[in-house]
Amino acid sequence: MQNQSITTKSIRSLEDALERCQQLGMRVSRQRRFILELLWAANEHLSAREIYDRLSQQGKDIGHTSVYQNLEALSTQGIIECIERCDGRLYGNISDSHSHVNCIDTNQLLDIHIELPEELLRQVEEKTGVRITEYSINFYGYRNSPDKP
Repeated sequence: MQNQSITTKSIRSLEDALERCQQLGMRVSRQRRFILELLWAANEHLSAREIYDRLSQQGKDIGHTSVYQNLEALSTQGIIECIERCDGRLYGNISDSHSHVNCIDTNQLLDIHIELPEELLRQVEEKTGVRITEYSINFYGYRNSPDKP
């Protein structure tokens, strides 16, 4: 029963992420802390290479392999988000259910928490016969778009 409360509580801060690691029995190593601190400070989706480069620029002593291993462990446990894209994986600090806005001209991936109207969810359930328990929507658009047609 305790495990259920661990997985249902949202991670909304660096402290929450560190606490979840401890609750799951994961060692909060120096390298793991570096990665979590960077993701929370950056507040954007980053590739493993970008994470390694930024940590190196900050003078943090961490190897490529350690970055990849820690990202895998943290994402597998649901502490951070891992998004599979055609150009590789991106990691973000929000791990609970949420949607994304994909900015086509800047290649940014922005997190957004939105709630769909209950009526729309009921319509989806009626049409599919599937009870909706959570959802994620991907929006696409341009930040610097020309005037609308």
